[in-house]
Amino acid sequence: MADLAPTASPHVLAASTSAAAGESRWRVIARTAFPFLVVALAWEFTAYLGIFPRKLFPPLEDVAASFVRLTASGILPHHVLDTLIRLGAGFALAAVAGVAIGLAMGRSRRAEDIFLPLVSIGAPIPGLAYTPLFLLWFGLGNRTAVLLVGFVSAFPIIFNTWTGVKAVKEIWVRSAQAMGADSRRLFHHVILPGSLPYVLTGLRLGLAQAWRILVGVEMLAAVP
Repeated sequence: MADLAPTASPHVLAASTSAAAGESRWRVIARTAFPFLVVALAWEFTAYLGIFPRKLFPPLEDVAASFVRLTASGILPHHVLDTLIRLGAGFALAAVAGVAIGLAMGRSRRAEDIFLPLVSIGAPIPGLAYTPLFLLWFGLGNRTAVLLVGFVSAFPIIFNTWTGVKAVKEIWVRSAQAMGADSRRLFHHVILPGSLPYVLTGLRLGLAQAWRILVGVEMLAAVP
């Protein structure tokens, strides 16, 4: 009778699986950290070569020391909070207005004829190009920063919401209408769920746009 091959116990299999998962996790962490390590080494090497003035290109230990000092004194948390408030307020305006306009464009031909040319013209213009106009209209301060962030970041939200409504399959709409769904139920149970992935994509792109424009507008228009 042939000898039976030994079978591994469940504890051994679990241990080997756990070890493999741990090794894979460390490999992912190492792969993610590698680009940051390369940039840090290049920064440190360039700083110690003295190619640029130390005040303009300090080594990382000076950056870390300043970070700790500004955080302990409360200066950095104060400005971070102001930035997050501007970002949140501007993005909230963009989300509400962008989703509303996008839904209106997708559901109404008249709204589409009115807003689509304006959005198509305004979206390709760089966000900072609107800064002089907003400065003339609203002056310096948080209001200008919030409104400009909301205005610029609304464009991708409008486009994606409009695309999502247009992408809802016609057979879904006709099936719901055939089953007696009115406009309100059609919107809540067919249009909104069908366009939701596009809306969420637009919100994600709008948030990224809000961050980019906020960095520039805080240097030009925001005041403490």
